[in-house]
Amino acid sequence: MAQRNTWQRERVREALADAGGFVSAQALYSALRDDNTGIGLATVYRALASLASNGDADSLQSPEGESLYRACSSDGHHHHLICRRCGLTVEIAATDVEQWARTTAAAHGFTEAEHVVDIFGLCASCSAAREGS
Repeated sequence: MAQRNTWQRERVREALADAGGFVSAQALYSALRDDNTGIGLATVYRALASLASNGDADSLQSPEGESLYRACSSDGHHHHLICRRCGLTVEIAATDVEQWARTTAAAHGFTEAEHVVDIFGLCASCSAAREGS
């Protein structure tokens, strides 16, 4: 069944693109509320889930367990380096991880294995700022 592309969903998509990096549903809702869009929190959650399932948004879980989203700039499977301080996100190829995942799954009799790998740390700028303070 096709998803209706409502004005609310399109506005959530725009706000996600404007966010520039990974953002929580709560933070996106707050920005939309500040713009007086009238879009409710439940609508934001539904729109983000739909965007993520359609491949229009990346979704990951922060180290604290919160779901984060960002407008997807790559097609297909990919991984991220994410700064815990400023949110800078870099999409990376992880050939070694891909091979490890296939080998590990096969060694245990698994097929059609999927995985998610996101690396959280401090970017070069945040590391330098931390060392300078």
